Amino acid sequence: MRPIKIISDSTADLPKELIEKYDIEVLPLSVTLGENSYKDGLEISAQDIFKYYEETKGLPKTSAVSVLEYTEAFTPWVEKGYDVIHFTISSTMSSCYQNACIAAVETGHVWSIDSANLSSGIGLQVVLAAELAAKGESAEAIAKHIAEAKTRVDASFILNQLQFLHKGGRCSGVAALGANLLKLKPCIEVVDGKMKVGKKYRGAYEKCALEYVRDRLDGNDNIETDIIFLTWTGVDAKLLKEIEKEIKKYHKFHTIIVNEAGSTITGHCGPGTFGILYFRKENI
Repeated sequence: MRPIKIISDSTADLPKELIEKYDIEVLPLSVTLGENSYKDGLEISAQDIFKYYEETKGLPKTSAVSVLEYTEAFTPWVEKGYDVIHFTISSTMSSCYQNACIAAVETGHVWSIDSANLSSGIGLQVVLAAELAAKGESAEAIAKHIAEAKTRVDASFILNQLQFLHKGGRCSGVAALGANLLKLKPCIEVVDGKMKVGKKYRGAYEKCALEYVRDRLDGNDNIETDIIFLTWTGVDAKLLKEIEKEIKKYHKFHTIIVNEAGSTITGHCGPGTFGILYFRKENI
């Protein structure tokens, strides 16, 4: 059986320690501010994006990984005798998956997986695939396992500011909030690969943040407690500690990963965004 190489787009928002632990290769999307383009995770930070917005009121633009970039990433591993398992952001949000599939056909021995998710909703799947590979599973078996597991990813986040997601146009439900745009702090859920507006919170952000955590976890027995991501961008460190403390009230997770989102996700969600992401035990 051929050895396996796990590759992911930067939209998985994997922390450095997991990238190193599982030897994952990360392919950056491009983030453009004005006339300048930068590689996500390498050349641009969340603070760069926030500063640009404050000064210009302009939003960053993001570009998918190209077919050529995918081909150049896949080919060396295939030539070394590896099978490649590659993860992209949901195909409804970007052309990354389409481009990766074209490259996969050209190189062969590549399983390109549409995560049907974003951020750590992808990261959960990447980690699972890496663990299965470490146990000696074949690429085909891992791909089948992920096809089932990705339907159990519970991915949601709460926004403090709606301008970024509203102007970006990737969540149609946000536009429907209309005049309430600045008053609400909605929960955005990823369902069937698309973002939709869930519960709408009102009041101080700190209060809404803790209420969101309670709503997702309190009394919820359909949660795998191996790992949970607390993924954020532009959130105060003190509040993050309060959120992590709140998470621990409801379940004893083996691993809680507190992780800052990358520039691609930050550019679409804006400051004051955080989510909790985990696997459900079963589909209900």
